Amino acid sequence: MLLPTENISMAKRHAHETALWFDATQGTELLSRALHSGYNGVLVDIPTYSEIEAVLGNRITTILDVGEVSDLGEPFRSRKQDDNFVVASRDKSTLRRLALAGFTTAFRAHVIDAETLHDAIEVGKENAYVLMSFKDPTNIPLELVIASLQASDTILIKEIAPDDVDDAIVTLGVMEVGADGIIVTPGSHQAMDAFFQKQTIAGEKTIALQVAEVINARPVGMGYRSCIDLATIFSETEGMLVGSTSQGGIFCCPEVFHLPYMELRPFRVNAGAVHSYVYNLNNRTDYMTELRAGSPVMITDHKGRVRRAYVGRVKTEVRPLRLIEVKFPHEDGAKRVNILLQDDWHVRVYSDDAKPRNITELRPGDKLLGHLADPGRHVGIKVAEHILEV
Repeated sequence: MLLPTENISMAKRHAHETALWFDATQGTELLSRALHSGYNGVLVDIPTYSEIEAVLGNRITTILDVGEVSDLGEPFRSRKQDDNFVVASRDKSTLRRLALAGFTTAFRAHVIDAETLHDAIEVGKENAYVLMSFKDPTNIPLELVIASLQASDTILIKEIAPDDVDDAIVTLGVMEVGADGIIVTPGSHQAMDAFFQKQTIAGEKTIALQVAEVINARPVGMGYRSCIDLATIFSETEGMLVGSTSQGGIFCCPEVFHLPYMELRPFRVNAGAVHSYVYNLNNRTDYMTELRAGSPVMITDHKGRVRRAYVGRVKTEVRPLRLIEVKFPHEDGAKRVNILLQDDWHVRVYSDDAKPRNITELRPGDKLLGHLADPGRHVGIKVAEHILEV
């Protein structure tokens, strides 16, 4: 008997990002750091949940491990329609009853041979999630699971052995698709440091930068602009891509270059007017006004290599603004992109040779680095539609 399809499809619709879950049943000493470092789910049992309920915010997925339906008393029954609440169990009949009652469910399976692998796949398809651990270190069983579930809506999460940082990184890239997420619970600050460092390196990709020609640069009056302060230090070849439209952005400099009247702010990009798109990882964008402390953002270098950093603060103030319009060469004719930046000499963008250019000195014909994208976004996600932005 299959469980209600709504149970599965709802979970899939809310799986906008890779699941990075912490197993609090193994200990909670590093939980606070994990939640402040990008973890978005916590696996708990009922006693652990009672201890840490106060630190689990609305945006954190709670995965409650139970043995019997009778374990799920109040206040849990009131959370059956909560998108961020999942009930996990190793018992198939328990999961069937919970799913029929309206809960989002996860099957926990430990694979030790071909029989348990096949069982995990078939039962996993009946649930919104399947949480799998493996006896042997080979990735072959995981590849079989990925292949078997790719046409389903079931979300695959691999449970990583404590402190096996390398397995966590490899799991996310198996078959160039990877699991939909992992449960990784480092046992020390050193192990967590190693995980985040390797995660950053493994997640590094590139974005295409192109040369654009300035066609207009002029003051437009007062408006709200934001500085984005990040919990990182920029190099002199890094910056952020920002633009007024989904069609592309300009490569904006951080405050890492000498200025005669102020100290450097090597964590800051004076990123422009509040309506702007900030280009992010995984072909997504964020409006400037959507960014908050802790929001992940994309840093790009002059060769298009990217890395992830996190917002520490977004500072918004009224300032004079300057419109910069550029055109990119394109097989269908030149494509125009624009940006509104604070109209001040100390605000800079990168030239085509990756040198800082003060925006008040830009003239038509000057060459800048930027990114040309296909237009069309819905809640920051690329969509295929005809759209004209000017």
